[in-house]
This record gives sequence, structure tokens and C-alpha cells, in this order.
Amino acid sequence: MNDLPDWTPRGDYIASRSVRRPGDTDIQILWANEAYRDPNRIYLNPDPATNSGRSARTIGYSQSAGFIVVVITVVDAGILWGVNAWRANESAIRAYTERDQI
Repeated sequence: MNDLPDWTPRGDYIASRSVRRPGDTDIQILWANEAYRDPNRIYLNPDPATNSGRSARTIGYSQSAGFIVVVITVVDAGILWGVNAWRANESAIRAYTERDQI
């Protein structure tokens, strides 16, 4: 299994959101990969928001973007797939920045 997600099926989706909400940011694959590889990342498996129990959530910092990114991945047939990524909201930022203070 590769150590970075394969964004082939979903890369266009994260790079150009079809649904816009306040604060939405198009996410470059580079940014998502940097956040995924962040040595200080938070890795939650399973993702607490998953219904299936199959996805994992990574919260990490992207140097290129200059902000924290949430990355959703799924392993299927030995392949790590990138499913979604977005700019972290206040809750995810707090989890990332304050975890050592607990």
C-alpha cells in the first residue's frame, strides 16, 4: 500500500467544489498530501463521522496552503484512496492545536 492516498477518482472533486458553503476552499492534492503526511497530524480510525466505519480522518497542517486540512481516506483492496479533503473548521483546528494542552 502506498503511503499517500490515491486521489485518481476524487482529485477533481476536492479541487473544485460543486457545492459551496461559507468558508469552502478548493483543496489542491498537494495540500491534502502534506496534511496527511504531517508528523504532528491527528489520525482518527475510524472517522468519528463515518456511518460505515470504513473511513479514517487525518487532521494535519499543509505548509503550501498555510492552513490545517482535514483528509478522509478509505483502504479498499489494499489501496489507500483519498475520498475528501477540506479546510479545517474551528473544531478541527482546536483539536490539532490544543491536543498537547489536555
